[in-house]
Amino acid sequence: MSLMNLTALELGKKIKSREVSVMEAVEEALVQSASKEPSVHAFVSLTPEYAKKRAAQVQKSIDDGTLTGPLAGVPVAIKDNMCTNGLKTTCSSKILENFYPAYTAQAVLNLERAGAIIIGKTNMDEFAMGSTTETSAFGVTKNPWNLDHVPGGSSGGSCAAVAASEVSFSLGSDTGGSIRQPSSFCGVTGIKPTYGTVSRYGLIAYGSSLDQIGPVAKDVSDCAAVLEAIASYDPKDSTSVRRDSYDFTAALTDDVKGMRIGIPKDYFGEGLDADVRDCILQAAQTLKDKGAILEEFDLSLVQYAIPAYYVIASAEASSNLARFDGVKYGYRTSDYTDLHNMYKKTRSEGFGPEVKRRIMLGSFVLSSGYYDAYYLKALRTKALIKQAFDKAFARFDLILAPAAPSTAPKLGDSLSDPLKMYLGDIYTISVNLAGLPGICIPCGLDKKGLPVGLQMIGNCFEEHKILQAAYAYEQSRPLFTCPMAEEGGLAQ
Repeated sequence: MSLMNLTALELGKKIKSREVSVMEAVEEALVQSASKEPSVHAFVSLTPEYAKKRAAQVQKSIDDGTLTGPLAGVPVAIKDNMCTNGLKTTCSSKILENFYPAYTAQAVLNLERAGAIIIGKTNMDEFAMGSTTETSAFGVTKNPWNLDHVPGGSSGGSCAAVAASEVSFSLGSDTGGSIRQPSSFCGVTGIKPTYGTVSRYGLIAYGSSLDQIGPVAKDVSDCAAVLEAIASYDPKDSTSVRRDSYDFTAALTDDVKGMRIGIPKDYFGEGLDADVRDCILQAAQTLKDKGAILEEFDLSLVQYAIPAYYVIASAEASSNLARFDGVKYGYRTSDYTDLHNMYKKTRSEGFGPEVKRRIMLGSFVLSSGYYDAYYLKALRTKALIKQAFDKAFARFDLILAPAAPSTAPKLGDSLSDPLKMYLGDIYTISVNLAGLPGICIPCGLDKKGLPVGLQMIGNCFEEHKILQAAYAYEQSRPLFTCPMAEEGGLAQ
């Protein structure tokens, strides 16, 4: 069995007990990636020289007792929209194809301080705009469960790398479900923390009021440990929140007795695949059997979440992406007549169709005469959605829902119909609009053998409740193993 089939905490224990060296773990991750990348294409770039150099440094720190944490020496993959000093960061866009940042994102820095070792940067939808990882300028990522299907997005590369056991865990970012939806499609566990829990410093922005970095891993325990490592107050991020406690692993208890769980009827109506519904309701029954109190309720406002989200996200994107103009860094067109012509041609050649679509939409809703009709109305709707969740959390400890209306679609199916792709986010985007934490955990397979993800949503700063419920469910859940994760690897 490959070392990458172990969870991050299992591998960390082996390294700490000297059963495995840090260099052996890194080399195994590189071997796994080399063997599986031609099929999966989870990475934009692999960084073997950097990883091996770091392995020697981390091993020395473990040996002298400086590094004692559970993730010390464990290889990790980083989504390619997080800046990494000296390592290429592209956002899977031509406009940043040769960008090498001069600093590292705070979340990644926190992870490296815990002793984790970056082995590469993962593929994603360009500038995180998409739900399939097909809008990348560097080729599509494929789902390790079935290579004819998408891995989801925009953190599809991060989720595919974990599902295929190229690494034990990874970092992704979530603007409207971009950790939870691909976690569902790839049969892995991913958590989107409360907005402000993890610093956005060094995360190349898509929608600044929505973006949040989070972990993708093989199980709930790994997610809790990684979240504990990356979460911190950061004065460099004006939206960062100082929390009383970052002890997320304390929530890992197999006990949901008396926990009140709400099931929104709005999420189980038309448009939800029957196989997905059956798996979610079966998971709900498991929690009920363990002592949780389940109750259906009306969440309301679900139908307004998608238009509100795409107005707000596109407006923020049009502003954030204005900086990519070919002047200071990134791609610049080789043939232009004057400054304005250079701007126009650089952006036309550097951005892909989906990014252009959202920039144009965002510019439109922010323009004079349309601001009140669209953007301001979307902000008011966002506030109403938050109020609806506040009302729900006055009654429930957490909300249980699907992560996506179906399992992973086939490659090419979504790009032909962008509106259909947008509707695929219907169960995840409200969480970002309200700034709430949400976790996705595998809960079954559909008739095609593709994974189904169960989403648990908590109130602000109550990650411990969703981690506790997810962990308790995981203890009674059948094991789901991606067939590709078992292929190849070094004998241990």
